[in-house]
Amino acid sequence: MKLIVGLGNPGTKYDRTRHNFGFAVVDALAKRWAIETAREKFHAFFGDGVVRDQRVVLLKPTTFMNRSGQTVAAAGRFYQAEREDLLVLTDDLALPLGRIRMRGSGSAGSHNGLQDIIDRVGFSDFARLRLGIDAPIGNPATYVLSRFAPSELPAVERVVELATDAVECWIEHGVTETMNRFNAVENRD
Repeated sequence: MKLIVGLGNPGTKYDRTRHNFGFAVVDALAKRWAIETAREKFHAFFGDGVVRDQRVVLLKPTTFMNRSGQTVAAAGRFYQAEREDLLVLTDDLALPLGRIRMRGSGSAGSHNGLQDIIDRVGFSDFARLRLGIDAPIGNPATYVLSRFAPSELPAVERVVELATDAVECWIEHGVTETMNRFNAVENRD
């Protein structure tokens, strides 16, 4: 059982914002794997299916970003998921747009969604795929809630595709192999 959680904020007001990059990847995975994610449970929209002979659950929390841990804790308990079966997809201000970075553990940095997950599950050694959104121009809180500029959209589309490939690698080969294959990839014009 693999739990794949995309971080973001609920509601149309936040659609396609930088902070909802995790949602965009979950949507792409759902499309690629033909998994419907319209059901509601665990404070999330979710769907499940089988990918690479593994049962997977896709989750998009319906709580705001800083309460994402509610979804992860509830789904983790329900499915009795192990730490190594959790993958969180999140935006990252420290990475340039076009880069992704897989990690098997670590701190939340300044990311409130990751911090809430760590606080609620009680551990930080879970996989996270960080999706670069560039360093903020001005106030970081305003920046992450802004939409990508039209000139950035081709890079965003390529990153979403790269991230979906990385998630499939993680399912089949684990964190280390995914890090080796995807962390150095630059996917921007």
